[in-house]
Amino acid sequence: MRNLRSLRKVAGIVTVIVLLAGLLAGCSGASGGGAAGETQSQVDEMLKRGVLKVGLDIFVPWAFKDKDGNLVGFEVDVAKKLAADMGVEVEFVPTEWSGIIPALLTGKFDVIIGGMGVTAERALKVNFSDAYEWSGIDVVVNQTLLPGLTDLEGLNREDVVIAVRLGATPVEAAKKYAPKAQLHQFDTDEAVIQDVLNGNAHAAFSSSPTPAFWAADYPDTLYRPLGGELLYLQPSAFAVRKGDPDTLAFFNSWILINEDWLKERADYWYGTKDWESLLGE
Repeated sequence: MRNLRSLRKVAGIVTVIVLLAGLLAGCSGASGGGAAGETQSQVDEMLKRGVLKVGLDIFVPWAFKDKDGNLVGFEVDVAKKLAADMGVEVEFVPTEWSGIIPALLTGKFDVIIGGMGVTAERALKVNFSDAYEWSGIDVVVNQTLLPGLTDLEGLNREDVVIAVRLGATPVEAAKKYAPKAQLHQFDTDEAVIQDVLNGNAHAAFSSSPTPAFWAADYPDTLYRPLGGELLYLQPSAFAVRKGDPDTLAFFNSWILINEDWLKERADYWYGTKDWESLLGE
């Protein structure tokens, strides 16, 4: 008899749990999770639309136009393969870096695939995928203005000017490692390095491998005071709007599946200059 009562008690508890689960599911459907009022994830909208819209800016070799006017670069390769694996077309939306997060948040594109470093400040505004690449911060110095530096102490002076790209992580690196220096901030990498070459700035901070390429291109003017060491490594990730776990989960899965392919493309674009002929004259 006691065992029968116990079984009935357990059965009653199970029934309550089932009823509660059904009630919660019903509430979820009413609030947008059910078929009637369902809010599609961004990835579902991309599939329905047949187009993946990607925000990026022009950074060599991340993304740039070749001599025929076509977008090429590591991020372009990544976005094209992602779209192909989804079975959709890719549409690139070039956007100035300083305004790229606001553009994402207002729906001008679906995702930022542009070598965006993960920072706490940015993570307050967007959700980041897992890292698909790692980038470091490097430095070049005008050897006429500041010869013979072997560390960053010589840059941490009030009379020193450092050129950086507006809105990019090298800005924070310059503020951290040379807080006394003045900053010249520009919208493009071309303007950053030109400021140093013209002697208007003593040094430039930028994401690796760009400073190494600059030093190789202008060996009579520029040198790398750290000799090839990087200030720190920072993960690069896709950035999406908040509140869409399904899209984030898909991107994370895609990055995991394509780990070897991503490394191969990164080695090509960042470890060589075999692509330099794409730039033309």
